Amino acid sequence: MRVKFLFAFAVLALALASAKTYTINLFEPAKVGNTELKAGTYRVEVMDQKAIIRSGKIESQVAVKVESAQNKYNTTSVVYSGSEGMRQVREIHLGGTNTKLVLSE
Repeated sequence: MRVKFLFAFAVLALALASAKTYTINLFEPAKVGNTELKAGTYRVEVMDQKAIIRSGKIESQVAVKVESAQNKYNTTSVVYSGSEGMRQVREIHLGGTNTKLVLSE
């Protein structure tokens, strides 16, 4: 019984460790995938080729392409598209890394 518990705990720990979590700030309302997000702070969990963006009860899942830039980003930043109406999040540059998340439409 104890061995099963330890094995289950180890599997859970590995699953949680595989997801990387970051924090982003949206300074204006924007869409991620089909979900409209208000301005605020969100957690971004990246697992495989998927990003889960959440804050409280609000959650959006979107396919992402993880790319590497030549240089590290100094701060985390969000790249939008669209100039009028609701903007769409297109990229997230992760501060302190050279990682860029390119969101699918």
